[in-house]
Amino acid sequence: MEDAISEIADQRKKNHFAIVDAVVKKKDNVASIVFNENEGSFLVGVAAALSTKSNKIGFVGGVDSELVRKFEVGFRAGVEAANPKAKVEVKYAGAFDKADIGKATAESMYKSGVDIIYHAAGGTGTGVFTEAKNLKKADPNRKVWVIGVDKDQYDEGKVPGTKQSVTLTSMVKKVDTAVQDLTTKAKEGKFPGGEVITYGLKEGALDISPSKENLDKDVLKKVEEWKQKKSSRVK
Repeated sequence: MEDAISEIADQRKKNHFAIVDAVVKKKDNVASIVFNENEGSFLVGVAAALSTKSNKIGFVGGVDSELVRKFEVGFRAGVEAANPKAKVEVKYAGAFDKADIGKATAESMYKSGVDIIYHAAGGTGTGVFTEAKNLKKADPNRKVWVIGVDKDQYDEGKVPGTKQSVTLTSMVKKVDTAVQDLTTKAKEGKFPGGEVITYGLKEGALDISPSKENLDKDVLKKVEEWKQKKSSRVK
């Protein structure tokens, strides 16, 4: 994608372009939008730490990369900050499109006593949801949870034939907030061409999902407290 944007930017130098989750260098008409995913992951880490009953939590990543590591590091930091007794088991699937590997990884984690898994694995994460839903369908009283990523994945966690969802919460990346901010800058004649613009908690571009049915009120209160604390720290 970076090469394609770079090529078309050279062809249309009077136009403005933006790329999300990637960086195009040395192009005065291209702005690169990136996010502090570790900050949003910290918040869902707090939610997981305060919701776990077993003190065993899992993280499933897609490809082991610098980007996905940001999700892992932020999540682990949130868990440790809110509940030092909880342990995080980390597994990387090696792909973003292998739902079968995601399912097998989740099966192993849940069998070991993990009760909450945060995935940053794209399509591989679909398998994590599948395993959690299968366990929930087999035993409606079992507490197994998945934390979604990038968007509100409450619907992905809905258990067929029931009113339940295994989605505890999700780490939401508000791309629309970033794009709106960039559009406003462009209208004001301040388009940040050639720059890398980073969005995080301070800019309101990361948060937990609006679907909060499965989080206790006390947990939500603590997450909000940490959100305010982390937001003020990065200002």
